[in-house]
Amino acid sequence: MNQGVDRGRGSMSEHDQARFEAEVQERWGGTEAYKESSRRTKKYSKDDMAKIKAESDGIEVGLAAAMADGDAADGERAMDLAEAARLHIDRWFYPCDTARHAGLAEMYTADERFKAHYEDRAEGLADFVAAAIKANAARG
Repeated sequence: MNQGVDRGRGSMSEHDQARFEAEVQERWGGTEAYKESSRRTKKYSKDDMAKIKAESDGIEVGLAAAMADGDAADGERAMDLAEAARLHIDRWFYPCDTARHAGLAEMYTADERFKAHYEDRAEGLADFVAAAIKANAARG
C-alpha cells in the first residue's frame, strides 16, 4: 500500500503503537497524505478521537450488517457505506479520492494486521469491505 495512511484502527499496546508508528514513518512519512494526517490529528482532542472512532465503528458495524444480511458488496447499501468510510478518511485524516481508497482496500486484505481488524468483527469482512470500496470507486 502506497496510497496513504489509515490510522486509528484497533487497539495496540504502547510498544506496538511505537513500532507501528516507526513503520508508518518509514513507509509513508514523506508523503503528502502522511503530512496532512499528522497536521490534522495533532489538533484533535480526546473527545475528537472518540468521535472519530465511534464514526468509524458505526460504518464498520453497518458493513458487517450488510454482509450478514446477504447484501452484495457491489450493492448500493455496501457501496454507500464504503463511500461513508472514504469520506471519513477525507474529513478527518487526509484527502482520499476513490482511487486512493481503492489502494487502501488492497492493504485491508494484504496486510494481516488490517485484515485481522475486520475479521475480528466478522469473518469475511475484510474481503467484503475491500470489494465494496472497489465497487464504490468503479461507480464513480
